[in-house]
Amino acid sequence: MFLAAGKGDINTIIGGIAPNWGPFGSLGKEARVMIEVIMAVSILLCLAIAIWGAAKQRIGATALRDTFSAEQGKGLIVAGLTGVFIIGSLGTLFTIVYGMAV
Repeated sequence: MFLAAGKGDINTIIGGIAPNWGPFGSLGKEARVMIEVIMAVSILLCLAIAIWGAAKQRIGATALRDTFSAEQGKGLIVAGLTGVFIIGSLGTLFTIVYGMAV
């Protein structure tokens, strides 16, 4: 049996959302891992909010004919996806702000 994840490690999973450390390169390894884990959990939470909003919009618009629920769903979708974008770009934003200050 061949396991695709047999060669990978945690960096394979969270490497895509880990910030470019730039000015924060002097942080310890444990602090970096903590920040990466917090970012990953936050992104998953924001995606869950967006999925919940999509379900709320779908159920409110079709099954229950509840326009208020459908509008709440739209707001949750926008909030969740905006959160994913902001969290995903925090490393870049910090590096740009730090670079402008220096």
